Amino acid sequence: MELNALSISIFFLLFLIALKLVLRSPSPRKRSAPGPLALPIIGHLHHLKKPIHRTFLGLSRRYGPVVSLRLGCRPVVIVSSLPVAEECFTKNDVVLANRARMMVGEYLAYNCTTVPTSSYGHHWRNLRRIGAIEIFSSHRLDRFTEVRKDEVGRLLRVLCRNIPPGGVATVEPRPLLTDLTFNIMMRMLAGKRYYGVDAAEADDEEATQFRGIIRELTMLVSVSYPGDFLPVLRWIDYQGYRKRLVRLAEKANRFLQGLVDERRCRRQGKESASGGSSFMIDHLLSLQESDSESYSDRMIKGLIQTFLLAGTDTSTVTMEWVLTNLINSPRVLEKATAEIDSVIGQDRLIEEADLPKLPYLHHIIDETLRLFPSVPLLLPHLSSEDCTVGGYHLPANTMVIVNAWAIHRDPELWGADAASFVPERFEGEPASGEGKSNKDPHKLILPFGMGRRACPGAPLAQRLLGLTLGALVQCFEWKRDTKQEVDWTEGAGVTMPKEKPLTAVIRSRPIMMKLACESSATT
Repeated sequence: MELNALSISIFFLLFLIALKLVLRSPSPRKRSAPGPLALPIIGHLHHLKKPIHRTFLGLSRRYGPVVSLRLGCRPVVIVSSLPVAEECFTKNDVVLANRARMMVGEYLAYNCTTVPTSSYGHHWRNLRRIGAIEIFSSHRLDRFTEVRKDEVGRLLRVLCRNIPPGGVATVEPRPLLTDLTFNIMMRMLAGKRYYGVDAAEADDEEATQFRGIIRELTMLVSVSYPGDFLPVLRWIDYQGYRKRLVRLAEKANRFLQGLVDERRCRRQGKESASGGSSFMIDHLLSLQESDSESYSDRMIKGLIQTFLLAGTDTSTVTMEWVLTNLINSPRVLEKATAEIDSVIGQDRLIEEADLPKLPYLHHIIDETLRLFPSVPLLLPHLSSEDCTVGGYHLPANTMVIVNAWAIHRDPELWGADAASFVPERFEGEPASGEGKSNKDPHKLILPFGMGRRACPGAPLAQRLLGLTLGALVQCFEWKRDTKQEVDWTEGAGVTMPKEKPLTAVIRSRPIMMKLACESSATT
């Protein structure tokens, strides 16, 4: 009898549970973005074939503008549509303002506390404020106008030395453009030149050390480490990656601390009394004196590192692509030369103040950034909570990657000639008609990102690109060194360099010959 009573009680309890489940209003099933079938453990890591931005474009053509992947243990969503990207950085801007932690950021970016690696919060907002006001404001950038002008002049003279009188020379611009950008950044930071034949001999050992650190940093930052997606590879230190990061982090930190200490000593010495606090490190140290918590040495070193890594390779890559496009498009090069000759002439060298009067030069740069963005995949964002993107559910801690390269070549935005180099598309009123957006074309490109995590260094990049490229067009004739078009194949990395460095034939124009004569007369 007791057993029957127990059975009846259990049956009645199960009946109530079943009834509750039946009567409960069904909640709508959360729709996940489509994607290919994942393999056990590795997920979709086998899909990451280089160049990755092209691989992601292929997936978006098959599955749609929002593609769901699982890279090892990380859920990832790839966005290849401008409207969805705008939704990410307007409606979901705060939710997607975090960054995924990667080993390279933990060891080389002071435990992910720099501007590009820090998670969203008070610390990041403070860094952003410092960058916008104390480093990249128009006032601060204006203080270094002469530095940029001087370094561009040095570049022109180096190129001119290779050209015999009345003749031509074959040049490879990439190493010279790299020297230019690093020297500009270091002179703005600490008043030092580490690159080029005329770099100070007194700092030769220091310069060699710096170049070695930058070379290693660039190499490690530009590759994806499998251990970021498969934790077991971290535990066993696959390929000795952690060991390399630790060694490089110690070396880089010693060097950066040396720069900070040197400027601090000079500020405390005679240079401070004579007003010699014109460099960016000096300015940050002066702010440290009144607010040591916000301007710690660690924060200053992180800003220096970000300034160097984010501001050099991207600018060099973009300038090489611009020159490639101009050499492959003689009509565009001729039009740019005519604009510069009309506005400035051949009696003086272009200056930053001339740039607003050279719209076609800006269109060339914009069109190059459209076709060949220096960062084809925007830095990954991380959702801090569940959200909806493009009609699909994204759980918290989902990595979101925007394929800017795919958006910039979308025929629905740019028309049937989306893959062609046509600077005129940025002229006048927005184009309308079949296959083209009626928006301002400048609002259809994401060369510096979008939303609150957009690159704060865009104002400096625009000045540097305009001045350097304008001077190269003004001072030299540029032609291919073969009958074939210059190769457009893209290389691998976080940035998108040319796979094969550009080589070109140059000839001095009248302004360059005049500058060369003036330089000879003063030496």
